[in-house]
Amino acid sequence: MRFLSWLKSGRQKVWRVEKMVSLVVATTSDPASIGPASALLAMSSDWCPGPKLQDISTFLNGRVRLLKQDRGIVEEDNLDKRWEELTGEIVDEIIFLSKHVAVSNRPAVTVHPIGVPHLQSQEECTAGGKPGWAGPPCPRIGPWLRFMKTIAEAHNLTPEFEVTLEATHHGPVVSKPAMFVEIGSTEEYWKRQDAAQVIALVVWQGLGLDGGNGVGNWTEDQEGKKVLVGIGGGHYVPRHMDIVWKEDVWVGHLLSGYSLPMEEPSLKKKEYHFNDIGGTWKDAIKVAVATTREAFPGAEVLVHLDSKSFKGWQRSVLSQFLSQENIPIGKPNDFL
Repeated sequence: MRFLSWLKSGRQKVWRVEKMVSLVVATTSDPASIGPASALLAMSSDWCPGPKLQDISTFLNGRVRLLKQDRGIVEEDNLDKRWEELTGEIVDEIIFLSKHVAVSNRPAVTVHPIGVPHLQSQEECTAGGKPGWAGPPCPRIGPWLRFMKTIAEAHNLTPEFEVTLEATHHGPVVSKPAMFVEIGSTEEYWKRQDAAQVIALVVWQGLGLDGGNGVGNWTEDQEGKKVLVGIGGGHYVPRHMDIVWKEDVWVGHLLSGYSLPMEEPSLKKKEYHFNDIGGTWKDAIKVAVATTREAFPGAEVLVHLDSKSFKGWQRSVLSQFLSQENIPIGKPNDFL
């Protein structure tokens, strides 16, 4: 199906038929967000102003829509639905440009899915989203991780900057496949123009704005391929990432240990049933797997367990639960 969009024609703005669009979202309040967005706009004279989305400025180029907002990057919910209502275009994916904060202060460029599927209804979402929610993960996450490393190496950003995945976390709320692309981890690095240029190039070439086919397109030809959902491990999911570095590996949600609250049983038994274990871990897994399946139509979605990050009883109940839910567990070689 095809849809109408703005197009620059000399000094006139005219309508033309356009396919589904990709949203790239940046905020002026964050140097690690507006820096790559400005570099992206500077790459071509083909960008033209688009319609205002409330107080959000927009820029159009081919099938890409760059939204430049003033509020925090996690504060504007439902940008995909709001754009569709404004323009009649259909949003295919949404990519957020943002800063990354880490206790280590180490310079890094990162990609990750979004959501807070482990939070309960009464809990506050301090970084956006809504309790129990996870957005469909953008299929480009794995391919862009590998592509970002290639671009970073070519522009001498590494080894100073680490290239890494992060686990699923924070908002804002969206319905379409989404991902964050970030620069970290302190103000010094958020303002780095070389890092901004690397991110801009990843977006420029990754979305095919250079005239190429783009990077990480999930198409009908990919149907039947395996997609990894990571369960367990720390925030930077190293054991899952070891697999995702391999060529042609696709990745969905990545739930670190803090997104899998499991209440340790008070009664000591040799073996526990998964229904004995409280916490929101079961709900988090079901939401992560369901939205990954939604984002990768036709895929075979498999869970990869970071087994070493769990206690024995946790591994046991996880295996029971996944079997009950008909969610297959994959070993590293299953994804290659």
